[in-house]
Amino acid sequence: MNPAEALDWLHQAHFSGIKLGLDNTLRLLEKLGNPHVGRAFIHVAGTNGKGSVCAMLDRILREAGYRTGLYTSPHLVDFRERIRVDGVMISPAALACALSRIRDLSSQENLAPTFFEITTALALAHFAGMACEVSLLETGMGGRLDSTNTVTPLVSVITPIDMDHQAWLGDTLTAIAGEKAGIIKPGVPVVSAPQHPEAREVLQTAADHLGTVLHFVESPWSGTLPLAGAHQHWNAALAVAAVKAAGLSVSGESIRQGLATTAWPARFQRLPGETLIDGAHNLHSVQALVETWRSECGASKATIIFGALADKDPAALLGELEAIAERFLFVPVQSERGADPATFPGMVCVPSTVFQSLDEALRDPARPRIVCGSLFLAGEALQALDAIPS
Repeated sequence: MNPAEALDWLHQAHFSGIKLGLDNTLRLLEKLGNPHVGRAFIHVAGTNGKGSVCAMLDRILREAGYRTGLYTSPHLVDFRERIRVDGVMISPAALACALSRIRDLSSQENLAPTFFEITTALALAHFAGMACEVSLLETGMGGRLDSTNTVTPLVSVITPIDMDHQAWLGDTLTAIAGEKAGIIKPGVPVVSAPQHPEAREVLQTAADHLGTVLHFVESPWSGTLPLAGAHQHWNAALAVAAVKAAGLSVSGESIRQGLATTAWPARFQRLPGETLIDGAHNLHSVQALVETWRSECGASKATIIFGALADKDPAALLGELEAIAERFLFVPVQSERGADPATFPGMVCVPSTVFQSLDEALRDPARPRIVCGSLFLAGEALQALDAIPS
C-alpha cells in the first residue's frame, strides 16, 4: 500500500467503533514480535492535560539527551502527528510499510482490530524500530481497558480527572477514576495531579491494593512556561514529578530548558489577527480556558466561534463561555458525532449567528475571536488559517 491507501484502510477501521479491551492489541503486538516488551515507557491517563504533560515530558527528556517516542491522540490535521520520534512525525513511507504489515497480519490471524488498536500497535512497533530510549504514551480513553495499557511503564501518571466520556467510563467521578486507576501496576510508582476527593480516594485505594507508592503534586511549577494558563503550571509540575519518579537521569537545567521550550498546538494558541485557538471540549477544559482568558486579557470579551460534539453537553460548555463572550458564531464540526449548531442559540443569552461552515464564520470581521468547543474544530481552524502543526 502507498501512504494514501494505508490511511484509507486504517480509517475504514473507524467503522468498527470503540471496543475497550486489551486482547486484540496484545494479539496484534505478539504477531509484531512484542515490540513493547523490555522497553521504557511513561504512561499518562486522566481527563484533561494528558497531551500537554506528554509534550512537556518529551521536551524535558530530549533536552536531557534521550531518544524519545511520543504517542498522543487525537491529531489536529495530519494523522502522523500522533506518532513522533524526537519530535519528528512518522514518515509517510514508514507509516505505509507498518500499516501494510499490520493489515496482512490482521487478515492472516482473523483479527478485526479497531482504529485505536491498530494505531497503538503501529506506534509501539515504530518506537521499537527507531530504538527509542523512552516513549511517552497518552491513553485514548479511560485507562484500564485502553490499548496503551499493554505496557509496563517506569511510572504511571494521572492528570486531573473530571466528567467526560460518561457513556463508556461511567457517570460518576468515582467510576471514571476507577477506569483511570486501571493504569496503576504493582511496584510501578504513580504520580497524580491534585484530584477531587472522590477521585483521590479511588486512586489511593488502588495504589495501596497494588503495593505501589502514589504521590500527589502539591504545588505548580514556578519557572518559565510558554503555554498559557495556571493549569499548565500544574501540568508542568506533574511532568517534573514523573521524570523524578521514573528514576531517569535528568538535570535541573534539562527540566527548566525543556519546559521553557514546550509547544503544544490548540492550547490557548495565539495566531495573527487576534485569533485564539483552543481545543477545550469538556466542562473542565472550558473552565480552564475562561480562567486563562481572564488572566491574560482581563475583563475584555471575545467573539467565540463554537462547535461541539453532541455527546459533550454543549449547553454546559456555553454556559461557562458566555462569561467571556461578546457574541457567538455557531458552526458545525466535521464529524459524524457533531452537534447541530442550529440548536445552540437557545442555550445562550448573548447575540449569536449560525453558520453553515467554519470557513464562513472565519470571514466574520469581529476581533478578538476564540475558536473552541472541539479538538476537531481546532484542527479545522488551524488548517483553514495555515497554521498546521509540524
